[in-house]
Amino acid sequence: MRVLNTETLLFERIDPAKTDYAILSHTWDHKNGEQTYEQLRRIQERYTPEPSPPTQKGIKNACAVARKTGYRYIWIDSCCIDQKSSSELSEAINTMFTWYGQSLMCIAYLADVPPVTKYSNRASNFQQSRWFTRGWTLQELIAPVDVDFYSADWQLIGSKHELADVVEEITGITYEALLHLKPLEDFSVAQRFSWAARRETERIEDRAYSLIGFFDINMPTLYGEGRRAFRRLQEEVMRRNPDQSLFSWG
Repeated sequence: MRVLNTETLLFERIDPAKTDYAILSHTWDHKNGEQTYEQLRRIQERYTPEPSPPTQKGIKNACAVARKTGYRYIWIDSCCIDQKSSSELSEAINTMFTWYGQSLMCIAYLADVPPVTKYSNRASNFQQSRWFTRGWTLQELIAPVDVDFYSADWQLIGSKHELADVVEEITGITYEALLHLKPLEDFSVAQRFSWAARRETERIEDRAYSLIGFFDINMPTLYGEGRRAFRRLQEEVMRRNPDQSLFSWG
């Protein structure tokens, strides 16, 4: 698993089962773009650990939060995966749920939530955040035991445990699943699919790929297959759990 060292901002390899690390969950910055693995690697090649290589503000802030809370390593999907390598991308997608689950802290950065925000009102910036509408952030909400929500200025809003009632109202996901009071296997296939029903992804295939971890399956990622990806997901789930209700999710 490739991660960033939160002190040097350089890539390192770790065994996620044996190393403590934090993980970042965020929505893609379409306005400013995101530094990819290839871009960041080229920058790092021109720098030694002193001084630290120049990186985007979001990456620096995520590393600073993780470092402040005691983590030497952080995983960020936008820059820690070599997305030009189809094999690495496929492996990462199939393993991502486990990586989030093994992390000791997930930093959920809500870029559209201003400082000093209220969260109890349904019309609040917190409850209306884009983060709660994206397909990939679903696994990033459920898989980790600890999720801390941060506002646009990187101030702590609260934890998943503290805001469980509010998050349940926003997402429709029972607090028993959010807080790991029951294993995922205790929730029906149809119920797990329903958690993603109102979520969106940039690429149609990701609607299926982002759910792989919820059913403990592996399947190759084939970008360009379109809606067939969801049918393949259903077929793989069916092999493990003959629950006909899953086909209601087309």
